[in-house]
Amino acid sequence: MNILNTFKQQQIPSSYLEENDETLKKLILSAKKQLGDQLLILAHHYQKDEVVDLADEIGDSLQLAQIANKNQSAKYIVFCGVHFMAETADMLTRKSQKVILPDLNAGCSMADMANPYQLQRAWEALQQKYPDEILPITYINSSAAIKAFVGKNGGLIVTSSNAEKIISWAFTQKKRIFFLPDQHLGRNTAFHMGIPLSDMALWDPVTNQLKGDLKRDIQVILWNGWCSVHQQFTLEQINALREKDSTIKIVVHPECSHEIVEAEDAYGSTNKILQIVQSSPVDTHWAIGTDNNLVSRMKKALPQKISFLNPNSCPCMTMNRIKLPNLAWCVNELAQKKENNIICVDEETTNASLAALDKMFSCH
Repeated sequence: MNILNTFKQQQIPSSYLEENDETLKKLILSAKKQLGDQLLILAHHYQKDEVVDLADEIGDSLQLAQIANKNQSAKYIVFCGVHFMAETADMLTRKSQKVILPDLNAGCSMADMANPYQLQRAWEALQQKYPDEILPITYINSSAAIKAFVGKNGGLIVTSSNAEKIISWAFTQKKRIFFLPDQHLGRNTAFHMGIPLSDMALWDPVTNQLKGDLKRDIQVILWNGWCSVHQQFTLEQINALREKDSTIKIVVHPECSHEIVEAEDAYGSTNKILQIVQSSPVDTHWAIGTDNNLVSRMKKALPQKISFLNPNSCPCMTMNRIKLPNLAWCVNELAQKKENNIICVDEETTNASLAALDKMFSCH
C-alpha cells in the first residue's frame, strides 16, 4: 500500500465541528440529492445511529464490500467504517470508482496487531518448524498488506460467518493452519469443529515465539491478537443476568474469549446475531454481547426482547471517530467536486489480496 497517498488526510474545517446536527443532516441530504446515484454511503453495523440513519446500505464489513463491488453507478463510495474495510472495498471495486473514509484515523486496533514485518518473521520461523505444512488464513479484519502476504503464500481470507467452512477446507490442503490476527475467532471456530485446545498454540509476535504444548501435534497456530470491544464481556456478567432471569438467552460474537463463547446459548457473526434474535419466539429475552451501538438499535426496535450483556461496554472508539461532521464534510466537498480521504491500495497489493479473497469466495 502506498502509505503517503493513503494517509493524505485533509483537515476538516472547524465550521463543520461547530455546526448543529440538523444543519449537518441537511447538508448531507442535499449532497445526496445533488450527486444521486454517483454517491453510495455505506455504514457498518457498529456505527452511531446518526450515521446509520443517513446511509444507503448497512451491514458487516464483507457485506458492505460486496455491495460496493456490485454497484456500477456510484463514482464515490463513502465508507463509514474503519480503514481495513475501506481498503477491501477499494480492492473489490472498479478503478473508476473512488472509496472515501470520512476520517482516516478510524483504524482497527486488532488489525494493527499484525504488521507485515512481524508476519514475515513468524512465517519464516514456522516454516522452519513445520516445512510446507501450514496454510495461512487471515480474518477479513486485517490490513491490505496482511491480506496480500497471505495471498502470496497460498492462503485465503475468512469472515466470522464463514470461518468453519473455510477452516474445514484449509485442512484438506495442509496439515496445519496459521490463523491471524484474531486468536479468539480462530480458537472458538476450531474448538467447535472438534479440535481440542491442547492441539492449538499461540504465536506471540512480540517475542517471536510459539507458545503451547509443542510436544503435541499442533494443528492450529493462533496469532496473539484480539478485539478490544469483545474483551469487555465476562462470566460474572453472564451469571448475574441468569441469576436475575433464569430464562434469559445469551448470544455473543465469536471474537469474544473462549470461556464466554462456551457459556452462551448461541454465538455468531453480527448478521447471525441479528438473524437469531429476529427469528426467535417473541417472548424470548436475549442478552447480546457485541458492540453496544448495534445492541442499542436492536433494543430500540425490540425493547422487551433485548438486554445488554454489558451495558457499560465501551463501543469501538475508532469506528466512532466517524461522526456527522465528518460525513457532512466529505459528501459536501464531493458535491463541490472536491475529493478528500481517498483510500487507494496499490496494484501489487490489490492483486495478491484478491487472490486470497477469490479463494475464499470459491470455497464459500
